Amino acid sequence: MRFGLFLPQGWRLDLVDVPATRHWPVISDLAARADAGPWESVWVYDHMHTAPLTSTGATHEAWSLMSALAATTSRVRLGQMCTCIGYRNPALLAKMAATVDHISGGRVEMGIGAGWYEHEWRAYGYGFPTAGERLGMLDEGVRIMAEAWSDGVVSIDGEHFRVDGAIVQPRPVQEGGIPMWVAGGGERKTLRTAARYADYTNFDGTAEGFAHKSEVLRRHCEDIGRDPAEITRSANYNVAIGQTEKDVTDRLAFLRDRMSTHVGPDEAERELGAYRGLPAVGTPEQVVEKLSALKRLGMEYGIFYFPEIATDTSGLELFEREVIPALA
Repeated sequence: MRFGLFLPQGWRLDLVDVPATRHWPVISDLAARADAGPWESVWVYDHMHTAPLTSTGATHEAWSLMSALAATTSRVRLGQMCTCIGYRNPALLAKMAATVDHISGGRVEMGIGAGWYEHEWRAYGYGFPTAGERLGMLDEGVRIMAEAWSDGVVSIDGEHFRVDGAIVQPRPVQEGGIPMWVAGGGERKTLRTAARYADYTNFDGTAEGFAHKSEVLRRHCEDIGRDPAEITRSANYNVAIGQTEKDVTDRLAFLRDRMSTHVGPDEAERELGAYRGLPAVGTPEQVVEKLSALKRLGMEYGIFYFPEIATDTSGLELFEREVIPALA
């Protein structure tokens, strides 16, 4: 199994206990730790407003962070989970990503999705297209990026995007272009787009959900004549790990109490539903057991989010010490 680490950037209220002037040093230090350690990649989210509730809390922009991380790390690969196709013209996005690929020496991953956070869309003046329109934008945008990286110039007169001789030079350092991660589990359109274009997918990380989405992806690949083994399947995991079950309970209680301060107790309790009983919550032995079962289902790449690492790396250290060596 391969391992990616989400860096704190504020979107999930994970920098609320850090002064704003310390945000970049904290992010940079954690990236440097990953660069020197067992992680294959580091990741950020492409969001401008906080979640689970919109607030005025700081959220650092994804592609600005990509550029900075490209210049300050040397080994880890750099990804976004995932870039919203509607926030940037896809030809411009292809150009941006190619530039960051050069800054990093060929270490960029392109996570791309249709987008869902309506408040952000409307706040930034993008409107909020229907789900079908957003998925159509995703399909066209991925094609534009793939052609731009392949040919260095792209012209497409599509339903959602029109580009006319957009020059993307220099092309990415990586031969064949930047690896494409098509994120999302929509069964009729998103996974069909993934079957056509993706090097990686990212969807439901529970055992039942992962097995089902994998089968849907396999059928789409069969329909277009592509070997599904060409696509690496991945999932994201929220982590609450402790040496004992009491340690895990205490860590979840800390997360609930911190979230309650900012979003209220009811929303904080709902947020814990994204942790309790899920694969990366438990003692090291329990986490290894659950992730091993997913590995047998074909989950090859996990990207892990530790909500507390801006101020407390003890859970991260335990995961690095006892989980990664057991599965890598």
